[in-house]
Amino acid sequence: MGAEGAGGRKDDAHISKDWEIERRLIDGVFTREVRNVVTANGITTELIRADWGLVDGEVRQAIHVALRGNALSAWHQHRSRWDYVFAVGGHLRVVLHDPREDSPTRGQVDVFHLSPARPTLLGVPPWIWHGVQNLSSSPSMFVNLFNKEYDYEDPDEWRLPPDTDEIPYSFS
Repeated sequence: MGAEGAGGRKDDAHISKDWEIERRLIDGVFTREVRNVVTANGITTELIRADWGLVDGEVRQAIHVALRGNALSAWHQHRSRWDYVFAVGGHLRVVLHDPREDSPTRGQVDVFHLSPARPTLLGVPPWIWHGVQNLSSSPSMFVNLFNKEYDYEDPDEWRLPPDTDEIPYSFS
């Protein structure tokens, strides 16, 4: 059977010969893949450094999140602070949606698979909706860094339900 009758869809190129992931991200979103350093007694991984020039201002708060097996946390947004996400255990699907009217990537959805197997820092700008899904049956963990502290009196936290019609993505 020829290629025309075989069915299916041919993959677009998505990785370079140097194993760099090639994709057009939502405006302002970034990733920085880092390397694990194997030492005599384990593995060391740098999560973030000031000289990388990635943080808008400075890191002002850090939290560690353990997401239960197969759990979903979606949708979530901050309007004045950045999220910097780094998976430290398990396998996470992180989905971003750009609702910003003045953005060149308005309406775009980005899907990331984060795991310590390929350590990557994901930077999420203000106003970008994001959801995190644990694809493992056991807990997956990530470190979340912020450029502004959580405000206990006036939280910069906005939420939508996972099945909202406002975002063109389904976690099922």
